[in-house]
This record gives sequence, C-alpha cells and structure tokens, in this order.
Amino acid sequence: MKGKIAVFGVVILLAVLTSAWAADVSGKWIVKAPANQGDVEITLNFKVAGTSLTGTVDNPQAGPADIKDGSVNGDAISFHVVRKIGDNEMKVVWKGKIAGDEIRFTREVEGGMMGGGGGATPEIIARRAK
Repeated sequence: MKGKIAVFGVVILLAVLTSAWAADVSGKWIVKAPANQGDVEITLNFKVAGTSLTGTVDNPQAGPADIKDGSVNGDAISFHVVRKIGDNEMKVVWKGKIAGDEIRFTREVEGGMMGGGGGATPEIIARRAK
C-alpha cells in the first residue's frame, strides 16, 4: 500500500512540475519577422494550462488568428494557425525552443503560398514583452 501511495505522490509531483514549467511561457511575446517591405512585428499571446497552449498570433499584415493544437513540453513549444488569403487557406506550423525570455521559432507553411509554395522559413526569435 505504501508503494502505491509513493508512486501516486511522484506522479502528482511530476504533474505539478510540468505545469509550473509550462506556465512560464504564459503572457505576451513579440517577434520581429522579415517581410517583403521590412520587418513586421508579430504579437504572440500565450495561455498555458498544464502542457496545453492556447492564445492568439496577431500579425499586422494578416490580423489575429487563434492558436490551434498548442503544446508546451519541457523546453519545446508548438502550435499552428490557419490563415485565409483570398480563397486559399494555409496552415502555418510554429515550432520552437524556449530559453528563458526567448523562444527560437521556425515556421512551416503547409498547403500554402509562402516562399513559393510552402516550406520552412528562417528562424525567428520571440522575446517576452516587458
């Protein structure tokens, strides 16, 4: 019986530690990303519950979009947004590594038009808004 209680206690402790780590990215982040006519400032607003990530990506060129399938697992973060341009929809997948007040992201467009038909874009860095 004591063994089961100890295992249960360890599981609870790991869940709490994972939640505490994931909660670190909650809040507002700013990305300066290259665009056709100079850099554009993208605002990321994150909400974390356990390892689940929700929020918005606000690009002044395309407007706000809800984060879908977001997750935070240790120092890894991922999510996607769906953008509609004309009659076309494209899924932009964001994947990053968290390091303190910075997140290094890569973005990949699935079924889209960025970079001549999709593909990965150069690494961009998000910084926590102060």
